[in-house]
Amino acid sequence: MTIAIVNCGELLTLRGPARPRVGRELRRLGIVRHGAVLIRQGRIEYAGRARGLRVPRGAKVIDARSRVVMPGFVDAHTHLVFGGNRLADFERRIAGSTYESIAAAGGGILSTVRATRAASESSLLDSAERHLQWMIRGGTTALEIKSGYGLSLKDELKLLRVIRALRERSGLHIAATFLGAHAVPPAYRGRADAYLQYVIEEMFPAVAKRRLAEYVDIFCEKGAFNLAQSRRYLAAAKAHGFGLRAHVDQLTRNGGAQLAARLGAVTADHLEQTGLDGIRALAAAGIQPVLLPGSVHALGKTKYPDARAMIAAGLAVVLATDFNPGSSPIPSMPLILSLAATQLRMTPAEAIVATTINAAHSLGRSRELGSLEVGKRADMVIHDCRDHRELAYVIGIEPAAVVIAGGKIAYEILDA
Repeated sequence: MTIAIVNCGELLTLRGPARPRVGRELRRLGIVRHGAVLIRQGRIEYAGRARGLRVPRGAKVIDARSRVVMPGFVDAHTHLVFGGNRLADFERRIAGSTYESIAAAGGGILSTVRATRAASESSLLDSAERHLQWMIRGGTTALEIKSGYGLSLKDELKLLRVIRALRERSGLHIAATFLGAHAVPPAYRGRADAYLQYVIEEMFPAVAKRRLAEYVDIFCEKGAFNLAQSRRYLAAAKAHGFGLRAHVDQLTRNGGAQLAARLGAVTADHLEQTGLDGIRALAAAGIQPVLLPGSVHALGKTKYPDARAMIAAGLAVVLATDFNPGSSPIPSMPLILSLAATQLRMTPAEAIVATTINAAHSLGRSRELGSLEVGKRADMVIHDCRDHRELAYVIGIEPAAVVIAGGKIAYEILDA
């Protein structure tokens, strides 16, 4: 299909250097006013001023009506595939229980593990497709999905197969991450080292052989896995050829950021408790921080990551939803932009860069995604606003009017 998008008010191309954006570059959106886009066979053939476009005969023409047109969001940290829900945990938090106390009482991650193990592969795929549709309606066209709610070889492979099926059925760019060390399962209670040995000796080879994941992740935190255990796990993952991602410094500051830096992780995620020493370590190693303000908000906490210090240190910041059933039941990237502005003090432009081209770099997909440039995959959104700043300013709506993924219309509102 050939599609011409005309009458773009602000065309956010995100053109720039072929590397993650840092410092002042985070505010450069490559805006073309009165722009147009031509898509042919799923690729961008033209993105620039309207006067430079010749609409081919037979092309489907979409009038953007002077709205904002920009790359689709790239959500670089999600836990989209899971069974059940955590409504009971939600009500307990409302009543005053903490995330940590709920987990200690058998709720939290392990309650989702029980529900996920009990669910069939087909039911997990059905619920995952529903979650993905929520994301698409918010303008997300590419994402990372972690396993981690199986915590056994059989169930982790089940989750990774669902992620692969979701990629094939949706046509979206989906990166898979094996999160075998999300928590210590009940059968290994009090024996975290033995569980990690099981993961390293049995799960890593099985996942690698089947090519079900390109990244490995771990929850390095009090009550999950300590620094020494995380080092052992990530070093073994690296030896198997996986890229490294890590949940670090979310609830406590334990040196997780420095560990990610020493091991050459691709990303260090969360970082709510990370201080200047950890920020400097990440900057020296060139690690991209993935900030997840939605989880801070959803847990009712107030300690957000220090995005301004990270930007000042030259870090190529990424923002993501952390969509999961417990600490961040938030599939909406526009809401993350609002939280980034109001809580992290990031400008709307910085937040857009952090959720598009920088996020694409963090997943190793910047040649395909994250900006509107000739030859790239045609993933883009027409938002129902005329100024990009509205995406962070107006809170609680999904502004996407038309979502295009791989050159195909994935979503459009009736009066678009």
